[in-house]
Amino acid sequence: MKTVKQVAELTGISVRTLQYYDEIDLFKPSEVTDAGYRLYDDVSLETLQQILFFKELDFPLKDIKQIMENPQYDKFTAYKKQKELIRAKRDRLDRLLNLLEKLERGEQCMSFKEFDMSDYFHALQQFKSDHTDEVVKHWGSIEAFDSMLENFKDKESEIAKLAIQQYGSIEKYTEAMKANLKNFPETMEKLQSLGKDKDDYLTRSKEINEKLTKDLTLDVASNEVQELVKEMVLLSNEVNKGFDMGENFWDMVIEGYLHSEQLIKANDSLYGEGASAFIGRALEEYFK
Repeated sequence: MKTVKQVAELTGISVRTLQYYDEIDLFKPSEVTDAGYRLYDDVSLETLQQILFFKELDFPLKDIKQIMENPQYDKFTAYKKQKELIRAKRDRLDRLLNLLEKLERGEQCMSFKEFDMSDYFHALQQFKSDHTDEVVKHWGSIEAFDSMLENFKDKESEIAKLAIQQYGSIEKYTEAMKANLKNFPETMEKLQSLGKDKDDYLTRSKEINEKLTKDLTLDVASNEVQELVKEMVLLSNEVNKGFDMGENFWDMVIEGYLHSEQLIKANDSLYGEGASAFIGRALEEYFK
């Protein structure tokens, strides 16, 4: 039997993290002494090893707990799948390292083939197989879904570039899309609800922008401006509630206000010359 301190030293996981795993019932000690000390046997350490494999693959703790609590969970099947995923992760990293080596040598490499999206496309194919009725209901036919998928594949480089910009990596983008597919009926219900309330959201958004750009000479860091920016962000969060928009979502929004010719032209025509840049700077200040 090993103490929590010994397990921490063996695995590199902090004592506090092991205690947290116990608190959320993810990884329990084999025994707790009368004095309150946690003790772990070889069987429990094997369980911890499985958890660490899932963490290496960026599985959220709640998902790991759900997977391992499933009565159908089989560790040997999990080992096989984890091996496949880790091998795929290794291959992806090898491709990225090769790309970086080329860039270090000064080579021009604008291809995004190194950013493998096969897992994303596989998730869409799996969704089609498992939810045929939903696919037909919302796309009209299997053929229409297949056509959409082929169109995505034709634009793989563009999708990869945007995915990395907005989500930080292909993996994070894929996980966000998988979450949406996993809860597809609820996702479609939310989208339909947003469609019904679209006019209301657009009206509220326009009102906020009109107030925000009423005086473009104001300091973007002023309380008056920042309170309106807060309203803008809260409205956006309300619209996007339940959807993972990616860690760089607001960076891309700000970039659009400051540098997108099309967006600048549209905003300046609506709210006055310099309005788009003003909104962009105000958002920059807010997210500092």
